[in-house]
Amino acid sequence: MKSKAKFPIRRQSLPEMLAEALRERILSGEIGDGDSLVQDTIAEQYEVSRVPVREALRQLEAQGLVSRRTHKGAVAISTKRETVIELLKLRILLECDILTHALSLHKKPDLSAAEGILDKLEETCQDNPKRGDLNWKFHKCLYIPSNRTETLSIVEKMHLRTGHLVRVPLVASGRIHAADKEHRELLRLCAERNSAAIDYLRRHICSIIESFP
Repeated sequence: MKSKAKFPIRRQSLPEMLAEALRERILSGEIGDGDSLVQDTIAEQYEVSRVPVREALRQLEAQGLVSRRTHKGAVAISTKRETVIELLKLRILLECDILTHALSLHKKPDLSAAEGILDKLEETCQDNPKRGDLNWKFHKCLYIPSNRTETLSIVEKMHLRTGHLVRVPLVASGRIHAADKEHRELLRLCAERNSAAIDYLRRHICSIIESFP
């Protein structure tokens, strides 16, 4: 009888699902900084072929979580506290810029989509890993009207690298509910096309930085 996979996943969108599973293990520290990611081993763990593993590793490399090293192949890259703070400061620069370009272009469907995602975010348990993805989807709805695709792509990568690591100090400091309320206020300002939304977004991200010990 064939043994069960150690880490079973759904078969639809296999490379994406595999990349997500590996990303959570890297961000949680289960896969440590510099650990080798051997394609044959991963394929055996998840009972898949090497093809989706190879594609998943490419996706993680694009997100800055995997690096290709000479004589060692693919290795995991953990994100240190200093790096997270640096990325958050970059988020301030890029997200305030992209929101500046999007603010006057917001339409009802954009804002309705953001509100729907925010509803789901507030209903999600504070220690649920899905909060990071929902948080990004909310912000993305506010930024898409800017039509600045390159900036949006860079910002998305930063969210993917820091989402899990940001949630942990927010929960520990008790600020996660405050962050949800800030999302509501940011959405309200965007709906009014109020330029105060830019500074509010800046302060929102700064408050995340301040939650780090």
